[in-house]
Amino acid sequence: MSIALTPAIEALMRDVSREVVLPRYQNLAAHEIAEKAADDLVTIVDKESEQRLSEGLARLLPEAEIVGEEACAADPAILERLGTGLVWIIDPIDGTGNFAAGHPPFGILVALADGPEIKGGWILDPLTGRFCHAAQGQGGFVNGEKVTARPSGHEPPIAAIGTYYMTPDQRADIERRSEGRYTLVPIPRCAADQYPRLVLGENDVSVFERTLAWDHAAGIIVLNEAGGRVCRPDGSPYLIGDDRRGLLGAATPALWDEAARILYGD
Repeated sequence: MSIALTPAIEALMRDVSREVVLPRYQNLAAHEIAEKAADDLVTIVDKESEQRLSEGLARLLPEAEIVGEEACAADPAILERLGTGLVWIIDPIDGTGNFAAGHPPFGILVALADGPEIKGGWILDPLTGRFCHAAQGQGGFVNGEKVTARPSGHEPPIAAIGTYYMTPDQRADIERRSEGRYTLVPIPRCAADQYPRLVLGENDVSVFERTLAWDHAAGIIVLNEAGGRVCRPDGSPYLIGDDRRGLLGAATPALWDEAARILYGD
């Protein structure tokens, strides 16, 4: 079902990008940016993008509930829809901090879940037009071409490790474990960019601590369907509605196994 919806979803996302997102890029007034929480921004564009996406997705699949990041910020009870039947999951601007500061990367993320399982995922980079998508059992695609996730070939492997939401002890432990074992690069603060990096041979390993569904559902299915691997550090799958922290992603299963030993092993 989700693969058949892809042309309409792509058209919707590109329309929202063209009509809502890009006209306000590097063109936001101060009063159009607010802080939901410490270091967690929201802009007028996040809200307008989510409204347009929600309306369009509701027309495509009226039987599905909708869970959007900004709607949840206004009404946390909406989170209870996750894991309970068909649900659209929307991040209207992923990387809002970057967008608000007027620099890339940022993106639009849409996923479709049925109960705890991710059925489809769609990722648009508004600036480059790169469009990634996947459906369960159908493979991963970038700009319409089926892709296989590939390692960077760099030695030591390239890792982007997000420690921002970790405790000081967790941060110190993972920094100690990764020292000398990886070529560390800054995280982009944008999952819509980080997951394609793992698919396209730019990064080999990535660690995420906060694992909100709108940030990760689309990227998880794209990477896994492309032959990479992303799951909980203990090897269990990411399930919609599971609010545990911690995700480990890698361009190949072998890189994932190695990272699990290095970063989380005894």
